[in-house]
Amino acid sequence: MTHPPLANAELAVMELLWAEDRLTARQIREQLYPDSTKAQHGTVQRLLQRLEEKGYVARDSELPVHLFSATVGRGAYGSSQLEALAAKLTGGAVAPLITHLIAEKKISRQEIERLRAILDESHDEGKTS
Repeated sequence: MTHPPLANAELAVMELLWAEDRLTARQIREQLYPDSTKAQHGTVQRLLQRLEEKGYVARDSELPVHLFSATVGRGAYGSSQLEALAAKLTGGAVAPLITHLIAEKKISRQEIERLRAILDESHDEGKTS
């Protein structure tokens, strides 16, 4: 599933929700803007509304104070954005992106070993089919 890209401010809200699970708008405002004034409250409300409209956030209105939670996980969002980037830059091919990251030493030895294990597992599954 493709998820629309997030603006930096929206991503900042999502980072909080991924880390904390459920937060009120006030808790989000206090974490994003620790020295905030009431003006930022409207900003956070608009961000949450946009995220809700995009399908990233759900609002639990059962309590007097609404709680917000992420409906899209960090991994699902990241995967979607990587696929969109690959489609845009390399016609959908992921190998050039990985090759570049390895060549530029942007992937750690541990990450390379993980990729190798995934590739080996995928190769083994292909043999049994």
